[in-house]
Amino acid sequence: MDRLRWLQVDLRERVEVTAVATQGRFGSSDWVSSYALLYSDTGRAWKQYRQEDSTGTFSGNTNADGVIQNKLSHPIRTRYLRFLPQDWSAEGWIGLRVEVYGCSYKSDVADFDGRSSLLYRFNQKSMSTVKDVISLQFKSQRADGVLVHGEGQRGDYITLELHRGSLALHINLGMYDAKLHPSSGHVSVSLGSLLDDQHWHSVLIERFNKQINFTVDRLTRHVRTGGLGDSLEVDYELSFGGIPLPGKPGTFLRKNFHGCMENLYYNGVNVIDLAKRKKPQIYKLLHSGY
Repeated sequence: MDRLRWLQVDLRERVEVTAVATQGRFGSSDWVSSYALLYSDTGRAWKQYRQEDSTGTFSGNTNADGVIQNKLSHPIRTRYLRFLPQDWSAEGWIGLRVEVYGCSYKSDVADFDGRSSLLYRFNQKSMSTVKDVISLQFKSQRADGVLVHGEGQRGDYITLELHRGSLALHINLGMYDAKLHPSSGHVSVSLGSLLDDQHWHSVLIERFNKQINFTVDRLTRHVRTGGLGDSLEVDYELSFGGIPLPGKPGTFLRKNFHGCMENLYYNGVNVIDLAKRKKPQIYKLLHSGY
């Protein structure tokens, strides 16, 4: 094991990896019969890849020349891969040749420093929708922070936030009674843990009327709101990365997000691309007091 602790591959850019293959050392009795696969965007913080059945070890070679390919049950987007031998040839030493399969992909990334947010301004005073789809990837340096927020005059709101390393989604459809409590159209659901690990995580929110599908990485929760409301009414704009002004009753005033978001889409609109192209419906807001 002293001869090779691991083999690290620099892919030069973030790539969507779909499979890996291994061989032993040419013309020898050296090969690796099982290994763990780790990945990283920075080459410093590493995460072990696990298949759908939570298996973290891949089957390797039984000789030096055969090629063993392992398809990944779910692709990963990463810059670095590390092959960590677990078992190897009893006849020789550790020997390892590798090949990585995958493809590049379009990526729009925005950095948030905990003091700023992106505001997507509507073309009208308010937006009332019966269907919403929000998708993004994020990588966080903090355990708390608002990723998405919108609210309306009648008490509707949607908030997606990191709270103590978990993702929480809060939605309220329908009128809000400030003297009592949020209407029965309110629902909150949490998913995931330790999501502030500086690795990329994917999020998908799908709402149609009262039905909500909330997915974090590969885990999905299905929830349904109560009350009479079917539509989400948001005034003026949606905020990404923080809440720009003190929230109305029933909303969740939290810290701003500190990290990166990638491929952020709201109902088919590429928000980060609009910001990069300096379109008038997107603007950056700096917050004070953080």
